[in-house]
Amino acid sequence: MSGIQGLGGADLDDAVRAFITRTGEDHARHAQGRALTPVEAREVAEKVRAPWRAGGPVMHRTTEAQAPSPHGPLRLRIHDPSPEPGKPILVYVHGGGWMLFSLETHDRLMREYAARAGVVVVGVDYALSPEAKFPLALEQCLAAVRWAADGGVGEAGDVSRLAMGGDSVGGNMSLASAVTLRDAGEGDLLKALMLHYGAFDTEIDVEHQIRFGGQGYMLTPEEMDVYWAAYLTDPAERTDPRAAPARAELAGLPPVFLTIPACDVLTGQSLALADRLTAAGVPVRTEVYAGASHSFLEAVSISDLADRALQDGSDWLAATLAPAP
Repeated sequence: MSGIQGLGGADLDDAVRAFITRTGEDHARHAQGRALTPVEAREVAEKVRAPWRAGGPVMHRTTEAQAPSPHGPLRLRIHDPSPEPGKPILVYVHGGGWMLFSLETHDRLMREYAARAGVVVVGVDYALSPEAKFPLALEQCLAAVRWAADGGVGEAGDVSRLAMGGDSVGGNMSLASAVTLRDAGEGDLLKALMLHYGAFDTEIDVEHQIRFGGQGYMLTPEEMDVYWAAYLTDPAERTDPRAAPARAELAGLPPVFLTIPACDVLTGQSLALADRLTAAGVPVRTEVYAGASHSFLEAVSISDLADRALQDGSDWLAATLAPAP
């Protein structure tokens, strides 16, 4: 496209740029120029992200549980921020291209939402690709929602105020879960969706590829190609709305909050989804953060921008899940 060019990260917030620089340098140091297997890539990713999960809110109680799923027991991590019973519940699905990251890398992010929104957060330890192929991880996410809706968190949670959310492919599977539940006649289980820089479609618009797909940014189109190839088995799945939920019918979904970094190859997908949700009559709040990149919420320990975005989402979630007067 004539006249469009990337800025090499010059348009990023200073703290976000520092986050990208440090994670890139740490990855290079741990990888040492090797071609990594999926298992090795995960080991490196855990080391790179370890400093960013440190600190943050202290929970009243953190426990782990197992939920039944079509693929065997599913590990869950439950962050309860306070002793009061009957809090709203957020089922949270971490990002990482279906191939990377874990409950560990996203532990602080989950604790931030638990403390800021006053919700019990249920983190989902879904199986990773390429070993686990679509729709296995999605079916595990659905199992986590049903476990929570059936009272899995006990007196701490109020099943009538249940939300789901996630970042990147976690946003993908949260939206796909809501669509699947609606189509199965269980659309009333979820009362809200929080979707952070989601990978909602297999196609990335050319403008954002050019602007934000090069050196200096967090995510490249080439990386997304690798992730999609690892997740999917058949080319026909690229248009399956459970895999690419931007292609689904959207009417009848719960209210949605979209966290959109302005400097991301996936920005266009969130903006297009916001328009389609509005056209379908779904309440949607869209927040675009200038200077932010993919994964920027994880930089909350150094970034005022990430802090503001986390608070925006938490305030929306608390208000959306507030008890009826």
